[in-house]
Amino acid sequence: MAHSSMAMLTMPPRFQIELDRTDPDVPLRASQSHIHHTWARTFHARPELYIRPQSLAEIQKVVTLARRMRRRVVTVGCAHSPSDLTCTSAWMVNLDDFKEVLKVDTERQTMTVQAGIRMHSLNAQAKEHGLTMPNLGSIDEQSLAGAIGTATHGSSMRHGLLSDRVQSLRIVLANGQAVKCSPSQSPDLFRAALVSLGALGIIVEIEFQMVEANDIEWIQTIKPIEDVLADWNNGLWTSDEFVRVWWLPYMRRAVIWRASKTDKAHVKPAYNWYGGSVGYHTYHILLWISQYVPRVLPWVEWFVFGMQYGFKDGAIISAVEEQRTGLLMNCLYSQYVNEWSIPLEKGPEALTRLTNWLHGDEKGSGLPFSTKGLYVHSPIEVRIANTVGREPRPFLDTSFPDTPSLYLNATLYRPYNQDPPCRERYYEAFEHLMKEFNGRPHWAKNFQSVDHTYLSSVYGDDLAEYTRVRNEVDPEGMFLGAWHRRTLLPSKTEMPIFPLEEKEVIRRTRRTGGMDWIGEQARWWDGGIDVFEKAGSESGESGESFDYMTGAEAENSVLLEGLSDGSMSDDTEHGEEEFEESSSTQVEQRIKEGSGSGTGVFDKM
Repeated sequence: MAHSSMAMLTMPPRFQIELDRTDPDVPLRASQSHIHHTWARTFHARPELYIRPQSLAEIQKVVTLARRMRRRVVTVGCAHSPSDLTCTSAWMVNLDDFKEVLKVDTERQTMTVQAGIRMHSLNAQAKEHGLTMPNLGSIDEQSLAGAIGTATHGSSMRHGLLSDRVQSLRIVLANGQAVKCSPSQSPDLFRAALVSLGALGIIVEIEFQMVEANDIEWIQTIKPIEDVLADWNNGLWTSDEFVRVWWLPYMRRAVIWRASKTDKAHVKPAYNWYGGSVGYHTYHILLWISQYVPRVLPWVEWFVFGMQYGFKDGAIISAVEEQRTGLLMNCLYSQYVNEWSIPLEKGPEALTRLTNWLHGDEKGSGLPFSTKGLYVHSPIEVRIANTVGREPRPFLDTSFPDTPSLYLNATLYRPYNQDPPCRERYYEAFEHLMKEFNGRPHWAKNFQSVDHTYLSSVYGDDLAEYTRVRNEVDPEGMFLGAWHRRTLLPSKTEMPIFPLEEKEVIRRTRRTGGMDWIGEQARWWDGGIDVFEKAGSESGESGESFDYMTGAEAENSVLLEGLSDGSMSDDTEHGEEEFEESSSTQVEQRIKEGSGSGTGVFDKM
């Protein structure tokens, strides 16, 4: 009998009551032995249930059961966001097993896929049909839904967000219904779901616009920053389809990477003995040393990038490869990332002022923060997107509607999982500068000083519309957590806590680095409050279900079946060693091994 597996779970009696009302033919593939961590291991969380559905019916039943059991639901993919956006002590749904290509329309060049598909898998299968994604960010490890839902972008004056290429979406809402939306069907839901931040429901299906598969030739060179600024409005961003810059503030130089489509034969980049594992481990060790002697960081920048690109200006590295691999770069090590968009024309001023500040010229930078004893990591990543005139726009689009957008990313590495000592001061000054230009933070990254008041000033009615739609489709807050409350939502006096909204209880430093994140529903872990104490009797005498929603139910109900064995250990470190390799761990390994493009670690930073 399928219900016999329930003995492996430590759940309130009400859980069994609700399960007994469900259909035994559709499993809920869950375990209680999972510790979630971000790819960068910046945050760890221990969900009450970790669920890996394989069908739409299973996803609908997860939502239905969660609603009845008064639980929050968080959806994750590769967990590449280094923030606490995906942390929960409630129910976590991983869509890695929900990844099929459902339809390929070669005439329209569209592919309809299940939302958990990773972008590298989508591109690999698209290649079989002569197609590829038109644009990529720095990596292709994310699930397509995760990349879209956090406003992922590449670097091109001819492209915008990945969301721009979405033709339609299907999303499972809090009432268990799977609803389709597009520019012509439920357009407000579509605009909210294009950058959903996981707060509307579970995106389950995406129709995505592809392009014809092609190769690109990329050329990478290093120049003084004065030359880069001189070329800013003279072809720097328009000379090729794809352009990005890595800004080296202490050296006052920049690496410029350009790429365009080509019919040339594939050519690997020239061999550099330093560009593989030697460079990777050397830089990592030097970053670790700088944790204790920060003043060596300007020298580290000079040495590492000089060894890779040459100590003189003008050195060139080039290659020809498939676009699906050529657009990727190596993220190297665990890191914090703080990326904001500002109007493109403000870029020279922003970069000049930030560079001046890092060189100790506080007056010339106009930043009211001391730089005494402050040294930071390199490079600063500089990318571009252009969505001018494109409709419909996501309500939470990080790009600007009336001008090309420049994205500045202040990366700080965490050598051997140790937090850099400069983070608080550096990010305080960086965000102050970005706010002077009405900057918009990248949703998936580590901003520190963003709240509803600031976002309202830059998003205006779009934020209000997103919130309206979100509250309509999820009136009890099943998909809301502390990150959403802290960042997006008004104060509790203006918008009271939702019944299922998860609240952060404890955030504590881990012995091995990073933070433990503990939510309200973690009673069994850290003495938190179990929502069942608020929801009513657990005696099993009452036949009343906790299904409060008035909307239509999913067609079938839920059964928990095929559970992973093992119970929770109170020792997080010990428990983590016993878990199956998590998605984020697999991503970390793939990045270390390389994307398969054949380039060395530092060939493309």
